[in-house]
Amino acid sequence: MELLSGGERSAGQIAEVVAAEFGISQPTASGHLRVLRENGFATVRSEGTRRLYAVEPAPLQEVDQWLDGFRQFWSGPLDALATELARGKRRGSKRSRSSPSNSSDEGDSQ
Repeated sequence: MELLSGGERSAGQIAEVVAAEFGISQPTASGHLRVLRENGFATVRSEGTRRLYAVEPAPLQEVDQWLDGFRQFWSGPLDALATELARGKRRGSKRSRSSPSNSSDEGDSQ
């Protein structure tokens, strides 16, 4: 689905990327594409000898609408996590700016 979100792709292109990233064979990738197509998540059209796949957005929009009722359970915690990550980055950048640039004196015992 992620590959198709960027636009239409041939079955060969998809199989090539999936094989390189996940070690999945071409027949297995074709099987996954068939499942997506048969369940309405992807469309396919022929162009010469190539089969071109694309995302079918309607079922994904239905899932998104269904998830709306549950977003309350993760939106707040994810917003809080984003805030804490931002605070951590600010603290880290403040520490690196206030640290001496030459720390060769540390640990010296003469």
